[in-house]
Amino acid sequence: MSERADTTAQAGFGRLRDRLRQLYHGRSPDALRFQMTTAIVDVLIIAFFIATPLIRDRPAFLWIDYSIATILVVEIAARMLAASHVFRLLRQPTMLLDLLILATLLAPHLLENFGFLRILRLWSLSKRGAIWLQFRRTRFREWEDAARAVINLTTFLFVVTGFIYTFFFAGRPGIEGYVDAFYFTVTTMTTTGFGDIVLPGIAGKLTSIIVMIVGISLFVRLAQAVFRPVKVTFPCPQCGLQRHEPDAVHCKACGIMLCIPDPD
Repeated sequence: MSERADTTAQAGFGRLRDRLRQLYHGRSPDALRFQMTTAIVDVLIIAFFIATPLIRDRPAFLWIDYSIATILVVEIAARMLAASHVFRLLRQPTMLLDLLILATLLAPHLLENFGFLRILRLWSLSKRGAIWLQFRRTRFREWEDAARAVINLTTFLFVVTGFIYTFFFAGRPGIEGYVDAFYFTVTTMTTTGFGDIVLPGIAGKLTSIIVMIVGISLFVRLAQAVFRPVKVTFPCPQCGLQRHEPDAVHCKACGIMLCIPDPD
């Protein structure tokens, strides 16, 4: 009886893993709906992360914080069950980032100074292929590079804002301090530099320099994505070239005929 129960449990566990693999890595309509649903949930979680400095002192903050931690635990466990090689998954940057975010959620007061890193979840979200697969099926597929550049710029903007707020504007709690940090970040990234808000000391000057250098690089990347000739992602079946003109008939690298589908 015990052996039969063990066999039934193993079979059920195997079916669960197979189902999770289909949902996380499949391309069926059910899998795509599941992946888009998880992406929407992630967007809502990221919105909470951005708003954290403004609501940290609210009574409901810890309830929301621990609820999101529970969701993240379930999501990480599901991804581990769906993975063929768990240890390889644990070495991926996106998984290491999620574990760090989970630690800040489980110990919000102890790891308060690292809370700004939660915004990197937006970068992690942008690495999911299902989102871009759906994007390529729309009429806006030519703007994929620009969309990626916007996500990278937005991620950097809010991570830097959180960092500056945590380490330089902690004495200005609430929305005023956060807006000051956001304002300083934008003016520094755009090299406007009005000078009405500055970061004190050598650490402040070094932070400003790094923000300016990286910010300019991201703006240049965005400008390139917007103004350079539009291309779409369609891997060549022979040479593997990824990017082609939307109306390309032949691959410019190997000359093989392409069949780039029109957007739905």
